[in-house]
Amino acid sequence: MSLRAYSFLAGLAALVASPAAAQSTVATGTWSAGGDVRLTAADGERSWLDGGLGKLGSERGVNATLGRADLSWQPRFGWDLSGVVVGTLQGGPGRITGGISQAYLAIKPLQGGRLRWSGRLGLLWPPVSLEHGGADWHVTDTITPSAINSWIGEEVRPAAVEASLTATLGEHRLVVSGAAIAANDTAGALLTYRGWALHDRVTLAGRAQPLAILSEEIEAAQPHFTHPLLDVKPGFARRPGYYGRLGWSPPLPFHLELFHYDNRGDPEAVNADLEWGWRTRFTNLGAVVDLAPATRLKVQALTGRTRMGLVEDGRIWIDNRFRSAFALLVHDLPRGGVAARVEAFGTRNRGRYIDDEYDERGWAATLAGHRELTPATSLWLEAIHIASRREQREDIGLEPSQSQDQLQASLRFRW
Repeated sequence: MSLRAYSFLAGLAALVASPAAAQSTVATGTWSAGGDVRLTAADGERSWLDGGLGKLGSERGVNATLGRADLSWQPRFGWDLSGVVVGTLQGGPGRITGGISQAYLAIKPLQGGRLRWSGRLGLLWPPVSLEHGGADWHVTDTITPSAINSWIGEEVRPAAVEASLTATLGEHRLVVSGAAIAANDTAGALLTYRGWALHDRVTLAGRAQPLAILSEEIEAAQPHFTHPLLDVKPGFARRPGYYGRLGWSPPLPFHLELFHYDNRGDPEAVNADLEWGWRTRFTNLGAVVDLAPATRLKVQALTGRTRMGLVEDGRIWIDNRFRSAFALLVHDLPRGGVAARVEAFGTRNRGRYIDDEYDERGWAATLAGHRELTPATSLWLEAIHIASRREQREDIGLEPSQSQDQLQASLRFRW
């Protein structure tokens, strides 16, 4: 992230902790904590976190690890203005990383009538996922989110100024949101070089994500890491992007959402570390259908395109089209719940240096269940099977088609 971007976030933190607001903040702010420890068994390829092309975020074999731990502070500065600051620790192959995952101000005036507005300002996840909730953005129905929302967590988390308008029209409810965004210029790098993956790791402010094996042509122009929270060009918000969302809840047992994102990155921009701008755009359609009082179906489908590099002989270095979709069936039980998810994903590369060798197609199936042990603890079990084909695997001596299985037991805490 650029120095001015850090200054922006530091200023936000200073506002939250300013002496003028200190008395109100201490008196009305709330703290919460959550997290989990896991026992994981996985086979197949080495994880992308360990230098491989595996689709899971865990080590091979049987391992006891920290999953994730979050400390959330939600101060209030009055009836209308509040804040969210979340510090996160997360485990992974061979290391634990920590940092800030969200930090923003929120305004929600007390309003009556059919129109209400609200806003957010700061470092935040855009309103895409149907699988996450809470200030700490935890996964609600499984241990591991879908490929779509795994990618949102790892690469799509900008600094944003967001405004939302909620309208009640008879028995219909409409929510329209729009935002100007910055510091997300490199979104698309990890998805292109590694492909889709399933895990619950998220990008933390100032932290890098490792990249998989790079081709010789790209290796000369791209380091083996990417900072998803970054303005490539000097300065902060010099080339802002945007997103928009439309939500509709009719007087029927379903809810629909349409979301579009464009980071407006400059594909030819590059910084001193050889991190490039990526022009990444995608559209997401989501739906939640109540099938019965305790049973619901969640569906998301996402399609997009990302481009990077110079244009040579009429072709840009990287031109990657990507898509994924899932259906998640959730059933609540008196002291827990069960969930089943099936999904498919793929990429199509037609760039000058990243071509169809980087194409992939695959699918995954997930079964999960949990039971509340106490008001603050719950036990979660999950099984994942994932299969994919990617010709790039031949570069490291593997067959293009690979499959992996993962079993997880998670003891989750929430206070």
